[in-house]
Amino acid sequence: MQTATTHPNVTVVNLEGHLNAANAEQVRHQLTSAVATCRAPMVLVNMEKTESLDSAGLMALVSALKLAQRIDIKFGLCSVSPAIRIIFELTQLDRVFDMFESRSAFDAAVA
Repeated sequence: MQTATTHPNVTVVNLEGHLNAANAEQVRHQLTSAVATCRAPMVLVNMEKTESLDSAGLMALVSALKLAQRIDIKFGLCSVSPAIRIIFELTQLDRVFDMFESRSAFDAAVA
């Protein structure tokens, strides 16, 4: 489902496959754990290999974002496919999440 790697300034979580009701609670737990134990000032969720997202998956991401905001850690998404990005736009969550076209776009923005 996901792997996390920590760099000096960011913890990167790679989400793979489908993020839906079948696994949303597990993903929520993994994401919030990554945020809670993060030693970097930012968590970046790389969604390059995320195939689909439903409302339960979206809420898992929102839960992690809320935790990050409470403990003053930045939280962003990168490499969101056009089909999944539409979900963020329809729910207007694209205004809430920091979203980057790609990992390299993120790197350029924070450099």
